[in-house]
Amino acid sequence: MSQPTPAGLRSSRSTVFITGAAAGIGRATALTFAAAGYHVGAYDIDETGLASLAKEIAAKGSTSTTGILDVTDTAQFTERLKEFDEAAGGRLDVLINNAGILIAGQFAEQAIETHRKQFDINVGGVLNGLLEAFPYLKKTRGAQVVNLCSASAIYGQPELATYGATKFAVRGLTEALDLEWHKHDIAVKAMWPLFVQTAMTKGIQTGTTGSLGIKLTAQDVADAIFKSTQPAKRIYHKVHFPVGLPSKALSMGSRFSPVWLTREVNRRLSHS
Repeated sequence: MSQPTPAGLRSSRSTVFITGAAAGIGRATALTFAAAGYHVGAYDIDETGLASLAKEIAAKGSTSTTGILDVTDTAQFTERLKEFDEAAGGRLDVLINNAGILIAGQFAEQAIETHRKQFDINVGGVLNGLLEAFPYLKKTRGAQVVNLCSASAIYGQPELATYGATKFAVRGLTEALDLEWHKHDIAVKAMWPLFVQTAMTKGIQTGTTGSLGIKLTAQDVADAIFKSTQPAKRIYHKVHFPVGLPSKALSMGSRFSPVWLTREVNRRLSHS
């Protein structure tokens, strides 16, 4: 845990709050922001992973605040954000809703509890993060939210039906709140990676993973997340950020191809 900034003093150091930070994309993202000088709030249910992450961040010469967080627990979110606010000097520049799970398989062969668990974490966790962090984001000029979406939200994928549905929900939340929170100077963005080489995809075998492979690394996504939060010269306001060439191609194709063709491409990729 880091030491809080004295009451009444606002930190000049940029800050980031990351869920699911102990491993995979979350960990790589935490280290990437730490290397850039951010004060990192790292939260997860994996206490051992957080302890080792805090040491790595310190080794980079940066500071962190860590804590146990089950993103489905609203009360825990409230407490962790309060602790972070005190340690980070009263500012929250970037909220990264990264925590999530993926359970692949035939839809009808999975218990209802399995489907609900994915919604509870992937959607409920994001809802909790957005609602509980809003007061802190609102008081930080130019605050940003990055929601981990997925290329699975471009078109529903066989064997990933519920996971994809949760990411469609995240996509909708991102688009709506980016408009709704504009008046509060809060930008809301969605990252769209394809399959990433993390524990989440270990052992996953679906028609789409067979066709496209699992090629992205956690660092690829972390770099894309960091880049999306930095000032850039764009002719339009960007909300969705595909990660990797296949994701960019699928995203672009879905925008301009007729619906029947998008369906056919996905049918062939999934061997359905």
